[in-house]
Amino acid sequence: MTLLEVRNLTKVYPGKRRVTALGDVSITLERGETLGLVGPSGSGKSTLARVIMRLVEPDSGSVRFEGGDWLALRGAALRTARARLQMVFQDPLGAFNPRATVGGAIGDALRIHHIGTRADRPDRVAALLERVGLTPDHAPRAITEISGGQRQRVAIARALATAPALIVLDEAVSALDVTVRARILDLLVTLQREEGIAYLFVSHDLAVVRAVAHRVAIMEAGRIVETGPTQAVIAAPTSATGRALVAAVPRLIFNSPAKEATA
Repeated sequence: MTLLEVRNLTKVYPGKRRVTALGDVSITLERGETLGLVGPSGSGKSTLARVIMRLVEPDSGSVRFEGGDWLALRGAALRTARARLQMVFQDPLGAFNPRATVGGAIGDALRIHHIGTRADRPDRVAALLERVGLTPDHAPRAITEISGGQRQRVAIARALATAPALIVLDEAVSALDVTVRARILDLLVTLQREEGIAYLFVSHDLAVVRAVAHRVAIMEAGRIVETGPTQAVIAAPTSATGRALVAAVPRLIFNSPAKEATA
């Protein structure tokens, strides 16, 4: 069943150098699926993610999410619907109030979306921390006092708090070292398997995308230049951008859902 359907999105930034960030972009995403969105810097990946999140408004095109017109939502209706579509950003520190505690950051998501009561939210926060491999003892700690990998786990826990159908991950592991990155990728795959969450996984790194994505869409200069099953695209890319990305990763070392699906 189609969860997200993006059709003919266009976004142009005017100025002395008119930039077409998105040019007639279309993608779909099924429930419980991961679509890897890959491309070099400036290709339009993050703009597409932000348009889907309603952080940037497109000039034209449509976005349907869970069967509804996502771009038509306003005010209270949009705030309510946002519970079903969450985002994890690249910078796990910049995504939080630096004065917040771990428990406060996750608890705010519960409070804003009216999930649970004030009395039971500490237990919900503790359960979410355990869900992402942390402990309830992390709750009173300041966001600034935990490691980058732990902060990204907290960001994932905050995203999970609202029981989303889709999480957009914008370069969510690129700032982490290799060992921590692998652990976060394993966590994401496990959460998807157990809870049926769909991911739009934005990255410039095809090796990382291969670890989690069932399908991949390659962007260049604001357009989708290639799309298909991850394994097929990696094995025989048809676009110049795809060939360049594959050539940049001579050995892909991760196992992936796509590989399992074709085994």
